[in-house]
Order: sequence, then C-alpha cells, then structure tokens
Amino acid sequence: MISIRDSLAELERAHRLRQITLDCYVTAVRDAARYAIDLEEGITAPYRRDLEALARSAAGGELAPLQASQGALRELLRDYRNKAGKYIANIKEELSSSVRALEEIVESLAQGEGENEARLRGGLNRLRDVASSTESALIRTVILETADGVEQTVEDMRKQHRLTISQFQVEIRMLHNRIDALERAALAESMSSLLTREEFAACIRAAGPENYSLLLLRAAGVDAATRTFGDATSLELAASVAKRLRSSLPPDAVLARWDSELFVAKLTLTRPEAMALAKRIAETLSGFYVCAGENGNVRSAVQATVAVVDRRLEDEPDRTLERIGDFFGPVAPRFETAALSPARA
Repeated sequence: MISIRDSLAELERAHRLRQITLDCYVTAVRDAARYAIDLEEGITAPYRRDLEALARSAAGGELAPLQASQGALRELLRDYRNKAGKYIANIKEELSSSVRALEEIVESLAQGEGENEARLRGGLNRLRDVASSTESALIRTVILETADGVEQTVEDMRKQHRLTISQFQVEIRMLHNRIDALERAALAESMSSLLTREEFAACIRAAGPENYSLLLLRAAGVDAATRTFGDATSLELAASVAKRLRSSLPPDAVLARWDSELFVAKLTLTRPEAMALAKRIAETLSGFYVCAGENGNVRSAVQATVAVVDRRLEDEPDRTLERIGDFFGPVAPRFETAALSPARA
C-alpha cells in the first residue's frame, strides 16, 4: 500500500525534475543568444533580442507559452541560419571580386613592364649608337654614363615590379584559400538546412490526406569516402551531393537526410513526372566529386540509385514511413534515433 508520504515525495521529485528541465531549456535558449556569432548588427542583434524574449516568456512555466516556444525557437534558428548563409555568400562574392581585381592588376603590371622595358631599352641602344658615332670624347662619355644610369634604373624598376607582382600573387593565393574555406563552410551549412529523419517523419504525419511522391536516393560512395579520406572529406562529399540534389528538385520539395548515404524528398508531382525526375537525378548525381583532403584535393566516386514511392490517400503516415524504411533498410548506428512509428519501435 502506497503511503501518503511516498506520494508526496514522488510529487516533490516530479516537481523538481520539471523545474530543472525548464531551467535547462531557458538556459539553452539564452546561451544560444549569448554565443551567437556576431555578423552584421542588423542580423545578430534582432536574433539575440528575440531569443531573450522567448526565454523570458518560457521562464514562467506556463503551458501555452512553452508549447508556442517550440515552433518559435525553430523558426528563429532557421531564419538566423538562412541570413548567416546569405551573409557568408556575400563575403565569398566580395572576396572573389577582390581576387579578380588583383589578377587584372598583376596582368596589367606584367604587360606594362614588358612594353615599357622594350621602349627604354630601344632608347638606350640609340643613345649608345650616337655615342659611338660622335667624334667628341666628352659627349660620348656623358651619353654612355647616362645610358648606364638609365639601364640600372630600369633594372631596379623591374626588380620592384617583380616584388610587387609576387606580393600580389601571395595575396591572391591567400584569398583563394579563404574562398575555399568559405565554400566548405557553406557546404557544411547547407547540410544543416536538410531536415533530420525525425523532422521529416513529423512532416509526413502532419501532411493531410493528399497524393504525393517520395523520391528516395542512395548515394553510394559517401561511407567509402569516410573510411578512405576521413569525416571532413565525407561531409564535404555529402554536402556536394545534397547541393546537386537540391538544385535538381522543384522549389517546393521537402528534402531530408535519412542516413549517411540516404536522402528522401517529398514531391508534389505525378508518378510519371517523379519517375522522369528520378532518372535525371541518377544521371546528374553519379560521377566523381573533387573534395578537400588532408594532403590536397581528392576525387571521390558516387553512384546514385533513385526510387519513387507513391503515397496514396488511403495510406496511413506510419505505413508511408515503413515503406521508406523497407527500401533503405537498417540505418547506420551513428544515425540511429527515436523510432519513426509504433510499428518500428
């Protein structure tokens, strides 16, 4: 028989657990605001302000604000991610413009050096010809000394020119390295824009009674890149595959990463349209990708296999998710998460 004391102790424990969970949630939201990367003032400041307001509304522990904060937090994070991605893309474009301008300057310097040197040396040769033909030794000496001085000046100018060009080339290489780093960061950021398996499952369950198609992609080669070149190269390869896939899909498609090599997209297309798209994607995504390795760029091969699953009006969402799992099979341990449906729990 359960005593009143035990019941009160259990209630007290549940209350403390609830309060600790709430405190952790509020602290996490405030830390997200505190440790956000400083971009432009117009991007970071409103983001921090909105997160602080969200933390204050959730700190009261009321049910309605807590439920509303889940969607609000997700929307704030996605909006900040999109703005940060656009900000990085603008920086990359500015760096690319700087590189192009520097390259044009170097080409102009190199071209100008050749033309000016040719004219000066031609003038020096004519001065020497005049000096050798005159009968006055004094004039000949002055002309020869002047010609030697001009020639030395030209040589000094050429050395300075070469030094300037070398400095520009170093700057260009550094800018190219920064652009490459930004491109890799943009690729990694693009992976965060994909839905997780749980988010995609929630999307399927939230969808109303509608007909749609699911495009299932297996990009064989990503796991092999992990074993051969490491996680960083594998991530860049997966991001490159996802980028090509995203650009091949309609704008309203919902895309998720199901596993390390597996992607799934929800399409509002008819089956013939989805099948034609699947064929094009298989051809577009298969091939070699150039990725950054520890010792330079490496080539990784990807073989894309694409299938289409129709969702019928009478299908339950969990049945649709089971059909995805039946095609893909077991997922990798590092991608294992909560069960997608009671049938697969």
